[in-house]
Amino acid sequence: MQSVDIITPVCDDPFLYGSIAAANALSDVYAAGGRPCTAMNICCFPPSGIDPAVLTRILLGGAETLARSGTALVGGHTVKDDELKYGLSVTGLVHPDSLISNAGAAAGDSLIMTKRIGTGLIISGIRKGHLSTDAFSVVAPQMLQLNETASRLMMAACAHACTDISGFGLAGHALEMAKASCVGLEIWLEAVPCFDEALAMAGSGVVTGLTAANRAATAGWTTRGPQALPKEDLLYDPQTSGGLLVAVAVSRAQRLLDGLAAAGVEAATVGRVIAAAEPALVIARGPCRF
Repeated sequence: MQSVDIITPVCDDPFLYGSIAAANALSDVYAAGGRPCTAMNICCFPPSGIDPAVLTRILLGGAETLARSGTALVGGHTVKDDELKYGLSVTGLVHPDSLISNAGAAAGDSLIMTKRIGTGLIISGIRKGHLSTDAFSVVAPQMLQLNETASRLMMAACAHACTDISGFGLAGHALEMAKASCVGLEIWLEAVPCFDEALAMAGSGVVTGLTAANRAATAGWTTRGPQALPKEDLLYDPQTSGGLLVAVAVSRAQRLLDGLAAAGVEAATVGRVIAAAEPALVIARGPCRF
């Protein structure tokens, strides 16, 4: 399998940025149940104005994450670009019979999500001056965490479908799963783990540049209760190196949650798959609809 992803800087530390960009690029392979094998750097670097030592630190950060994942760096390509971007193209392996897509969710499945959401809003909040740069230390450990363990455990639990949560936000990627699987996905808002700092900013009306676009992209397929809750904005928050959203049989869900907890991976049941005449996204307060 092949995957590619590049991102703009998420912090001022070039090594940390490179490390997170690599973890983000590996995520698609893990979401499909694959094992990343090789990767190639994709460097969109300004021709001037940045110390070459900074660019070197970005690449060293990426290499460190690849080493953690057991992925071999085999080359790369550099393009002159006025806006700094860095990412990787990743080649992974998976047996065809073991491939997990976003198209296998079945009515009655539990929806399990790893990692908290809200990273996009925190990054945006730091850039806009709503949060101090210290706030990045809250989200950095999660963004550095590879989805390898979560992938391995969801494969052991015979997951029916999976997607990683990235730029379209939890709602956008959940809707993609609903469309691919021809089902409805019910998201339990109160069960969705998020960063307190992000929730506080959402309550103050702060959003990212992609929040409105992500909400609009799901509007035609979404139903919700009569009350508007600030936390709902986080469903449309773009994530960098986000977690996995897994559809798994109810009978295997607790086993998966226990395994994730034992491995130190934060996870929660955030909804269920429901039968629907057409693909749908249902936003509910909890297991019972509003």
